[in-house]
Amino acid sequence: MRLKVIIPVLLISISAGVLAFSKQGHKDDPPARYEVIMNLVGQMLKEGHYQPKPIDDKFSKEVFNKYLRNLDSEKKFFLKSDITKLEPLSSHIDDELMGAPVDCFRSINTLIKQRVAEAANIYPEILSKPFDFTVDETVVLDPDKVDYPANEAARKEAWRKVLKYRTLEKLTDLQEQRDKDKAKDSASAKVKTDAELEAEARQKVKQLYDRYFERLKNRQNDNDRFNLYVNAITTTMDPHTDYFPPDEKRAFEEQMAGKFFGIGAQLKEEGDKIKVVSIVTGSPSWKQGQLKVNDVIQKVAQGTGEPVDITGYPVEDAVKLIRGKKGTPVTLTVKSVDGTTKDITIVRDEIVTEETFAKSAIINGQHKIGYIYLPEFYADFNDRNGARSADDVAKEVAKLKAEKVEGIILDLRFNGGGSLQDVVQMAGLFIPEGPIVQVRSRGGDAVVLRDRDKNVQYDGPLAIMVNEYSASASEIMAAAMQDYKRAVIIGSPQTFGKGTVQRLFNLDDFYPAKDGSSLGALKLTQQKFYRANGGSTQLKGVASDVVLPDPYYEVGERKDSDALAWDEIPKAAFTPWYNPVNAESLKKSSEKRMAVSPAFKLLNENLSTLKKLEKQESYSLNIQTYKTEQKTNTAALKKYDAVNDKVKELSIVNIKTDLDKLGNDTTKIARNKDWIKARTKDIYLDEAVNVMNDLIVQSLPKMQRKSQ
Repeated sequence: MRLKVIIPVLLISISAGVLAFSKQGHKDDPPARYEVIMNLVGQMLKEGHYQPKPIDDKFSKEVFNKYLRNLDSEKKFFLKSDITKLEPLSSHIDDELMGAPVDCFRSINTLIKQRVAEAANIYPEILSKPFDFTVDETVVLDPDKVDYPANEAARKEAWRKVLKYRTLEKLTDLQEQRDKDKAKDSASAKVKTDAELEAEARQKVKQLYDRYFERLKNRQNDNDRFNLYVNAITTTMDPHTDYFPPDEKRAFEEQMAGKFFGIGAQLKEEGDKIKVVSIVTGSPSWKQGQLKVNDVIQKVAQGTGEPVDITGYPVEDAVKLIRGKKGTPVTLTVKSVDGTTKDITIVRDEIVTEETFAKSAIINGQHKIGYIYLPEFYADFNDRNGARSADDVAKEVAKLKAEKVEGIILDLRFNGGGSLQDVVQMAGLFIPEGPIVQVRSRGGDAVVLRDRDKNVQYDGPLAIMVNEYSASASEIMAAAMQDYKRAVIIGSPQTFGKGTVQRLFNLDDFYPAKDGSSLGALKLTQQKFYRANGGSTQLKGVASDVVLPDPYYEVGERKDSDALAWDEIPKAAFTPWYNPVNAESLKKSSEKRMAVSPAFKLLNENLSTLKKLEKQESYSLNIQTYKTEQKTNTAALKKYDAVNDKVKELSIVNIKTDLDKLGNDTTKIARNKDWIKARTKDIYLDEAVNVMNDLIVQSLPKMQRKSQ
């Protein structure tokens, strides 16, 4: 049977508008949901991806190995014989993407369920007996350094060593706490023996694994494992092409928009329970009035539907059930602090996540400096009047200018990117006009995205803070300001290196389900972007002008073997900033400061220690050896605690109008206080302020500079 598909304009070329299912097992029968998704994804990857790899047996085997790693990351479930048994199916995945039955997934799925059930009986038996921590033996925890167990006995031994190590960790913590308590009050109640603490440690480890296996049983169902399977396929094409099942698609759109539809209660995991931490003022929960802080949510029902017991759920899975469409009811079964249990029905409404949005403050010191924090380049694509990061940053700049700041620091650390349109508009706030980024689609010429507004909202000294987690739109912003010599870039040696553009496609637009259920969505890499100077930000990222010691190593795009390659195209014509930043001078001054800074000296020593610890492959299961190693490591790492003590406290204050907006909302006031406090002793922001002080002086006319 051949199925017609509704094709969006951008993917009009996909298979001439049809899904091509093979005759194997389908004939006149409609294809199953998994086959439909696989066939749609296969065609979209082949016809719509920016730079598709050949979908062949080689590709299949890469996906096969990745999926097994994702399913059994610690190599504690599958046996080596399982991998051998499954191997013939490793070259079948390309056929599945072209319409064949999803045999590879189903075979792996059947086997992993069996192995997980077996492992669920292994750990309680091992933890039922005391461990002997006087024996000299070691455990290797890095899965890349071990093979799958050869047989069931080897698998049990692998579990025994891991469980023994986890118990050893708990036991030494308990012993340390006992000794502290004893030192405080030697005449207190009976002190527990080592044997009693060992039994307590085993019980704590068992509770952890009870919850772990409960989650595997309740939350990792066939659909979850299939979603993981499809993502093993998409991320083998490139790391940023993702399959989103319906609930994850909604979560992605909510993140981009900075708002969602829910009840307005902040939750946290506490053991196997989901507890209410706070209620957002003005939210549906606040208005309804029955849900209280410290209530435990036991079950969630969609309206009058069957309740789902969320005991043992991770908080993100509980949140997925509680959120939903605006105006729909969700019923929570709640156990209150007083012990009573009741059902509370709350109608979902819009909740704005203010932590997503741009925020500014003023740093007082040698110079008055404006500080703008931007966690992501957000944009509400479903609401014309929704929040947009470019508009919000423009408002923060206007407020800082009104405060007569002498320079502005834009903090893009940990900013993973977002809206391409917004970064182009935002860059235009700081230059008169010109190309911001070049974008190339598959098989086409590069298109230059320009700022066309000749007005400059802010023409003063500008610095941009980045780290290795700054990606995508953050890299476009930093690269454009660097190419124009408009700003100094401060931070990690290089940023993440994500130089690709994705678009979200609803699979339901291609094959609407008759029962109204959703197939999810595909976030597909369709373009690559390049700097105004012609170089790609892909893989290499943006090199900082002023380099600060980077604790976040080995997280960038270059660490992923499936990442697209770096390349370059011709430079776009642009005019650098009239008063170009002398980055070399700023770099030298910063290096001199850091060389004599006690805080940076300690930081570098700590980073060196961390990197040495990362290279450790095996860990002792002898308690005395373990304690000696931990004592050495703790002493080395404890120095890091003193880093902040050696950093001078910055004087950071809110703009008065922002404080006024907080009103009497105690939750917002507390969050704002924490936000300010986190920045008063930030070694990286402290040095960025020093660099900005230099830049302010550098930007002054020569006569004025001499008088400083």
